[in-house]
Amino acid sequence: MEYADLLLTDSPKLRRRPEPDTWSPLEYACHMRDVLLVQRERALAARRSTTPDATPMGRDERVEHDGYLDQKPSDVGRQLRDAAHLFANVLERLSGDDWERTLIYSYPEPQERSLRWLALHTLHELRHHLLDMHRQLDT
Repeated sequence: MEYADLLLTDSPKLRRRPEPDTWSPLEYACHMRDVLLVQRERALAARRSTTPDATPMGRDERVEHDGYLDQKPSDVGRQLRDAAHLFANVLERLSGDDWERTLIYSYPEPQERSLRWLALHTLHELRHHLLDMHRQLDT
């Protein structure tokens, strides 16, 4: 996983925020680890019940509450790989009908979304934040 590979460097850029309101590469990696775990739980909830609410994950609060900047990059890389495998396992077990199961996704406004959308949205987020990390580490 490319995220984990980027975290193997000892670069001080991993913990540096380019702007006060822009996360560091390490914070983006921690965020994506948590997104994968949260999305996994949301997919499992949608399989267990009919159209559950996808409780907001508190993305901004987690940066401080979980101490993203204090985490060891190599640990985060390993955890990211594990989270990706856990999420992929849940997706691989979906049948054709399961992909159309829904949940209420709250962002940007409450809307019913399928597990197919959830998977594609998660992939989009992974790609987007990987680009954010590259932009910061390649400068």
